[in-house]
Amino acid sequence: MSLVHSEENNNNGKVCEFAFYKHLGNKLPVVNTLDDLIRELRELFDSDKINVEYLNYLMKSYKSRPADWKKYAKFDRCRYTRNLVDRGNGKYNLMLLCWGEGHGSGIHDHADSHCFMKMLQGSLEEVKYAWPKCEGEELQEIARTKLELNDTCYINNSIGLHRVENSSNIDTAISLHLYCPPYDQCLVFNKNTAKTTVSTVTFHSMYGKRLKDNDKILAQPEDN
Repeated sequence: MSLVHSEENNNNGKVCEFAFYKHLGNKLPVVNTLDDLIRELRELFDSDKINVEYLNYLMKSYKSRPADWKKYAKFDRCRYTRNLVDRGNGKYNLMLLCWGEGHGSGIHDHADSHCFMKMLQGSLEEVKYAWPKCEGEELQEIARTKLELNDTCYINNSIGLHRVENSSNIDTAISLHLYCPPYDQCLVFNKNTAKTTVSTVTFHSMYGKRLKDNDKILAQPEDN
């Protein structure tokens, strides 16, 4: 399986949908519910080549409806959680990340996976960093984006590193993430020195059922 861009995309890290819309026109599917989104994703990932613009369109088309996803939303008072929604026949992981007040990730890469993210509730701040040239130097911020309800974003290792944070001290946030292919380890970076550590993470819940600590299984480390 490989992800490809439309021919007219300049592949500079921004998902350009112009050529994609021009090609498909009124053949685009309607995505009203989370179940609709999962159905379209599974159909898309039956192919060996996945169009990035089409995948991004599906994520953007779904408009958050709490009734669809509230059973997957499991919080922890100490840190944000990863809650599995769909495995995509092993080709992707779709999950809810639940962010308590002030919760944030470390600066991390994405292990050669593609990361699509959508806001379902509240807001988050994404900060992107350039890859360090050597260990010992401070990481350089290259972009900062505030993500509000139904906003989407995309990142992979060719774009850079990032961290995500709920900066609110009164409101929680919930985001929907798709990672393809799935992975179980990534690199976490020290902002001041660029020193890396390997992070392996677990799911907090699967399909709406909370996992006991000794039952948690390895999951892809999308945000650390």
